[in-house]
Amino acid sequence: MTTQMRITNSAAIWCASLMVWGCTPSSDGSEFPELTGAYLGQTPPGNTPELFAPGIVSTGMYTRDIAMTPDGSELYFCVMESGFSVILRTKLVNDRWTEPEIVPFSADGAHQEIEPHITSDGSKMLFLSDRRPDGEVLAPEERGQWANQNIWVVDRVGDEWGEPYLLAEPVTSDSSEFFPSVTQDGTIYFTRSVPGESYIYRSRFVDGSYQEPERLPPQVNSTTQQYNAFIAPDESYIIVPVSGREDSHGGTDYYIVFRSEDDQWSEPINLGDRVNTADGREFSPYVSPDGKYFFFMAVRRTPWDQVPDTLTMDYVRDRYMSSENGQSDIYWVDAGFIEELRRQAWDRGS
Repeated sequence: MTTQMRITNSAAIWCASLMVWGCTPSSDGSEFPELTGAYLGQTPPGNTPELFAPGIVSTGMYTRDIAMTPDGSELYFCVMESGFSVILRTKLVNDRWTEPEIVPFSADGAHQEIEPHITSDGSKMLFLSDRRPDGEVLAPEERGQWANQNIWVVDRVGDEWGEPYLLAEPVTSDSSEFFPSVTQDGTIYFTRSVPGESYIYRSRFVDGSYQEPERLPPQVNSTTQQYNAFIAPDESYIIVPVSGREDSHGGTDYYIVFRSEDDQWSEPINLGDRVNTADGREFSPYVSPDGKYFFFMAVRRTPWDQVPDTLTMDYVRDRYMSSENGQSDIYWVDAGFIEELRRQAWDRGS
């Protein structure tokens, strides 16, 4: 079965989980719901996180990473499966969202790609790939091992993206770099890993070139294990998954650290149990371009008290093909809590 077939087969569950919506025929014979309005027509969440686009984005597959164009008319997310990882896209066309499809540069099956990030001006997408810098295609037995992790770039060309190219040195190095996040002035934040350790770095963009990356201070890198940090476009805060802290809810948690205009950082604040779980697999934060919503990857399961006393194959099959089944899903919540935490952070330091 090809990568495309595996992804499109998931479309069969879309209308099953969203029967209350009107549906139109999809390219594979199943039906895809008619989605209009911002954020795939989803009802915005309040202060309690909710599953984002169940049956559309969060489908029961291992789903992570969100990125949007500045105007919100294109939404990107990733699906990982044994042996491959792809970037998917849905677009608002004629006031309706299209059925998610793999972006062309990610669809050849020879590479694994995740963690898309679109710059504030919409001109570039950065993402993680295991492509080889020399352009050589991995042999089948080498695929799926994440042996070579680098940040790659595609430029916007009309309504599409161009050919991928490797991000320049000195961001790219002999170490593994991943999860790019770029500010309005072009500064790139990213994760760099060495054996057994992982830290957040940034590189300023000056006169058309990236400068030597600097490892951020202990407020951001508070243990030896940090991952996948999202930087606010105005560089006023960073949300970073951290593992190994005493105030963790378990495993890796999301923390927020605020930055002052003179480049001082506050102490990290755990985002709490409404976002973080005892499962500890919180790895992918994102705030929408309008600043209204915080999106995050999390692994949550159906509570045991909701599992029937007698299992049937229909129930098992339905759970396997739906969200909150032990795979990662994407959630969203009103981002207003960030301003409250900002006040708390600077009050603590005063």
